[in-house]
Amino acid sequence: MKDVNVGICGLGTVGGGTFNVLTRNAAIISGRVGCNIRIARVASRKRRDDLDLGDIPFSTDIFDVVNDSSVDVVVELIGGYDVARELVLTAIANGKHVVTANKALIAVHGNEIFEAAEKAGVVVAYEAGVAGGIPVIKAVREGLAANRIDTIAGIINGTGNFILTEMRAGRPFDEVLKEAQALGYAEADPTFDVEGIDAAHKLTILASSGIGVPLQFEKAYTEGISSLTPSDIAHAELLGYRVKHLGIARRRDDGIELRVHPTLVPKTHLIAQVDGVLNAVMVDGDAVGQTMYYGPGAGDEATASAVIADIVDVARAVASGSQQKVPYLGFTPDALEDLPVLPMEEIQSAYYLRIQAFDRPGVLAKIASILSEHGINIESIMQKESEFEDGRIPVIILTHTVQERQMNLAIEEMESLVDVDGSVVRIRAENFN
Repeated sequence: MKDVNVGICGLGTVGGGTFNVLTRNAAIISGRVGCNIRIARVASRKRRDDLDLGDIPFSTDIFDVVNDSSVDVVVELIGGYDVARELVLTAIANGKHVVTANKALIAVHGNEIFEAAEKAGVVVAYEAGVAGGIPVIKAVREGLAANRIDTIAGIINGTGNFILTEMRAGRPFDEVLKEAQALGYAEADPTFDVEGIDAAHKLTILASSGIGVPLQFEKAYTEGISSLTPSDIAHAELLGYRVKHLGIARRRDDGIELRVHPTLVPKTHLIAQVDGVLNAVMVDGDAVGQTMYYGPGAGDEATASAVIADIVDVARAVASGSQQKVPYLGFTPDALEDLPVLPMEEIQSAYYLRIQAFDRPGVLAKIASILSEHGINIESIMQKESEFEDGRIPVIILTHTVQERQMNLAIEEMESLVDVDGSVVRIRAENFN
């Protein structure tokens, strides 16, 4: 049976999980692939005493892996932008296939990397970078290949989902974030997770693979969850909604929406029922309708499962000598559509609004009049008497669908009222019908 030699760069959480699963399930994997996947070389900043490397060559220089002539597939698990980019481009230049779990690298530098790989005739696979152990890229790129996909939406950051789940019990954001850090769900610097940057990386890749557009991370709208309060989450529950931090990509006739932000989702929808650190991605295809992919979005062996699935695909091609490969983004380069990413003011949504108003006669009438003047219809409205404090009372409004440009103007006008204290809190709402 032929050997396909793999070089692993990085022995962190995912790198260690990949090593363990490849080693433990070697016989099962080789039976599925038709060849032996052999770990030929490993490189990391430091050796891990808990991993039995045996006689596998180890180095602290990751470039030893890409420059090793015996290595067929380079597995990049170091993370980050610059060094990872150099490593992957060097591997491609050396004629090696690449498997990566690095969503930031693909979202930001993917167009350059795929172009280089196309010229070199090698594969770059990135399933593990999008939703951890959930094989959503394979589902979109291969299983749903017959479909025109117009909407992809999902919970694609487990840290944010854990925080919002815990806040439903009335716990403040800062308290839950500290717990997430203690449990290892959030980094010491949690910015990428709680401000939506990590989700925007993943959404960029999903939109390209599903809708068929070039990677455009720099144009994605990104809004985090750090300003949400337990009160907002409780109000949404009373209205029949759950707050989720979603990535949403949607094709329209004039372009695509590419946005990450807190979103009200009807409690009856499957996505609303995904709690804790789990991820879920909904894909709407014209032939199949709505499908959803659910499971662990992170973790050592869960993510390793997706890494190794990519290694298996590459190994099958290497072992058979086949030059056939699935297009990097699921579409041939000439089939990608150059659709513009639409500015947020052009999206349409329903809205949850929380207005901190002084308890004076006529305030509700003024607010309703402003909304009406901007063509915004109210679906429901409530005053939270139980939250009355210092002469102020929150007014909670759920609107019908309206263009964001109109809502921006209405909010600006409401905030200028002497009867309104501070900023109006806005959370967009989606029904996904």
